[in-house]
Order: sequence, then C-alpha cells, then structure tokens
Amino acid sequence: MTERRVTVGWAEGLHARPASVFVRAATSLGVPVTIARPDGPGPVNAASMLGVLSLGAKGGQEVVLASAADDAGPALDRLAKLVAEGLEALPDA
Repeated sequence: MTERRVTVGWAEGLHARPASVFVRAATSLGVPVTIARPDGPGPVNAASMLGVLSLGAKGGQEVVLASAADDAGPALDRLAKLVAEGLEALPDA
C-alpha cells in the first residue's frame, strides 16, 4: 500500500467545487485511490463525490491518500499536489 499524507490547502476544504475537481482528477488517473481523514471517517473511494464529501475535510486538516496499485506513486503525488495547492496545481488553472 502506497500512501501520501497531505494537508488540505483549499481554504473551504474538500466540499462542493473543490471536491468535484478532486474527484474528476482521481477518476482520470486510472488507478484505484482512497482518501481518509486520520481523525475521522474513511477511507472512501477518491473517485466518489459522495464519499469525498462525507469526509468533511476542512482546510488545514490532514488527509491520507492511498492505493494498493503497483504504479500508484505518480498518481498519488499528483492528487497530493492538488489537495495541497488547490487550483494552482492544475496545469490549465
């Protein structure tokens, strides 16, 4: 299992629009990824909008991204950057 721990950099946390951007990115990666709050519910499928919203991750909270896929490192790095930096992490933002 490969993991990345990252602090949510979106001021509003992972809800509504930020969660939608995150879920689209997770879906596009082609590897199964979960996201969890160490102090809360989870893990949930990172490609599930309802799952991500159910975490209630707020700005400044830590989340754990994980995958059992052999080639998950680059995918997790990309998602971790998106969670930490928000839209600034997207190439066309």
